Amino acid sequence: MSGMANTETYYPGWQLLQIPGPSNVPPAVLHAIAKPTIDHRGLAFAAFARNLLEDLRPVFGTREDIIVFPSSGTGAWEAALVNTMSPGERVLMAETGHFSTLWFEMAERLGLGAELLHGDWRHAADPEAISKRLVRDTTQEIKAVCVVHNETSTGATSDIVAVRRAIDATGHPALLMVDTISSLGSVPYEHDRWGVDVTVSGSQKGLMLPPGLGFNVAGPKAWQAAATAKMPRAYFDWAAMATATASGQFPYTPATNLLFGLRTALDLLSLEGMDKVFRRHARHGRATRAAVTGWGLEVLCVEEDHQSNVLTAVVMPDGASADAFRSYMVERFNLPLGNGLAKLRDRVFRIGHLGDFNDLMLIATLGALQLGLEGFGIPVKASGLEAAMAILREP
Repeated sequence: MSGMANTETYYPGWQLLQIPGPSNVPPAVLHAIAKPTIDHRGLAFAAFARNLLEDLRPVFGTREDIIVFPSSGTGAWEAALVNTMSPGERVLMAETGHFSTLWFEMAERLGLGAELLHGDWRHAADPEAISKRLVRDTTQEIKAVCVVHNETSTGATSDIVAVRRAIDATGHPALLMVDTISSLGSVPYEHDRWGVDVTVSGSQKGLMLPPGLGFNVAGPKAWQAAATAKMPRAYFDWAAMATATASGQFPYTPATNLLFGLRTALDLLSLEGMDKVFRRHARHGRATRAAVTGWGLEVLCVEEDHQSNVLTAVVMPDGASADAFRSYMVERFNLPLGNGLAKLRDRVFRIGHLGDFNDLMLIATLGALQLGLEGFGIPVKASGLEAAMAILREP
């Protein structure tokens, strides 16, 4: 017991980490990260980096250069804005939850004319509302439309193809920026085919890595905007980082060992096959939602077509504390769940079902939740788990 705080408790067995990111890191990825660090200015690392960045392109659905920063996804947000905007320029954020709001607040702090297209946190981005706002922008002051593909705080997945179509129908030249931090590697995403101008992502969710890598993909319109953008940028300068794709040499120290882990994560995704990865996530999403509704509880996202296959946000009954329930689940089952964020605080809990995750892990999670809800004093129908099992019986 030496060195252990008195407040610590030992929980035997494996912890099922069911927060919607950072997600579980496969042992093979952890082992790769633990490899000895090599010279990031050497020829071996340059060859490794070039191959890695080339193999990363299909995950984003792009032939464009992929820019990798040692940062969280928040850093990748900032990079997207400062490389394409000038001070005071207007950006339109579709409010779908906490993370779209944080992106809006960042734009404000950076000195941009940020505008939030309000939503109720229970729906995906509304292409029609975006279209109507752009039509009213007769002087074309809005320079970018920013959408979170999969809103991690609410479990709503927006239709990026429909958003692109809505923008194009107005003839407005605004860039389309998309946050794929919790969707990349878990649900289909196509930067090129969907007409996205800037894609933002991070390492700690569908890519099955710890936090620490931020990604940008910029299309031709975004590079054109970057050529005249006046926002100050240094660390997050695309122009300096883009040289890495061709040379394998980064302008400053890369997160070498996380890149080793990324190499292994890409290999694992390739071995499974991305189509199978997407089908697995879709099946787990359906099974989780079937359990929630079978228990008699409510899924936060009310649009069935936009309910996330990455996570499910569950609304607690009136008067029941989501945070107290989450604490109970850790104490009783060593099962961490995602908390409600901002105005959803203490009202919802979030079940992550993404990344390195299989049917057995989901069965254990949902079984523990059914027992936990009963033990916490929330009456649920026993048919919830069976409803999930019926979906998991499907091939």
